[in-house]
Amino acid sequence: MQFRHACIESITAVLPEEVWSSVEIERRLAPLYARLKLPEGRLELMSGIRERRMWAAGTRPSDASARAGQKLLGVSRIPAEKLQVLMHSAVCRDMLEPATAAFVHHRMGLHGHMQVFDVSNACLGFLNGLVMLGAMIDAGQVRAGIVVSGENGRPLVERTIQHLLSAPLDRHAIKPYFANLTIGSGAVAAVVCHEDELPAGARRHRLLAGAAIAETRHSELCQGDSSGDGLDMQTDSEQLLVAGVEVATRTWSQFKFETGWNEATPDRIICHQVGSAHRRKLYETLALDLGKDFSTFETLGNTGSAALPTALALALEQGAVTEGQKMALLGIGSGINSLMLAVEW
Repeated sequence: MQFRHACIESITAVLPEEVWSSVEIERRLAPLYARLKLPEGRLELMSGIRERRMWAAGTRPSDASARAGQKLLGVSRIPAEKLQVLMHSAVCRDMLEPATAAFVHHRMGLHGHMQVFDVSNACLGFLNGLVMLGAMIDAGQVRAGIVVSGENGRPLVERTIQHLLSAPLDRHAIKPYFANLTIGSGAVAAVVCHEDELPAGARRHRLLAGAAIAETRHSELCQGDSSGDGLDMQTDSEQLLVAGVEVATRTWSQFKFETGWNEATPDRIICHQVGSAHRRKLYETLALDLGKDFSTFETLGNTGSAALPTALALALEQGAVTEGQKMALLGIGSGINSLMLAVEW
């Protein structure tokens, strides 16, 4: 997977105002903890997540995505009238039909001469959107487009807490619900354009290359769906970690072949934000320098498709990435799918 002319012109993230700490969630689960004699602090200890953020009740994914998109239009040097594609790439969506992208497009006040559609692939959706836009640009179909993601974890976490308190579950039966409590909310947007669309003298943040591997025999390890008026998700966290790292290992090998890079090449590495155990195991297995990592899961939790690009946006905002540096974006999502992209900033 190679790119010739595609650049990530700008990227911005929007974080929800409400902060839910792991301590607070455990406090709400106090009856369950007392009944099963669970030690307090296990949620943060096992995940490394101190807190996560949530949108206000009633917020729709399109509301969150539009906020990120509008913020992006305020900093992008590509005029809105030049955007020819809008992709909404979140796990969460307003409804099955129409595409959530349609609501985002309307809320952003964008013109009508563009393709507007959803891209959905669990936690890899945003990276898939970057690849699709890069390919469309290289093929000469479009000159610029925008990818957005608005993830709303509040309904899932609230429903999970309610279920854990009401169902007669033992210690073994609560395990598939643990990952739900690590979920947070967030929104992110990026403009991808042909390098010739950039203003004179502007730095070209190049999308260089990538690699992808699918291992769909593991598709049962993490499954989520709508359930009544809420969401339901169950995850075999232990097996998902093992299988995910194995798929990532093979993807990394292919990534090195596509890019000509080795373990020492990236100046900064950003992986999907799941938790401390996943990060530690991934970096150890791939023989990567943990010091090059930029993480956000400690304070944002796992925000699905918005997690990795939000970490990228915050790394740029905080000066953790500087011009000319090479970045490896390591994506892993349920399915299991892995997608890794090389970017030169």
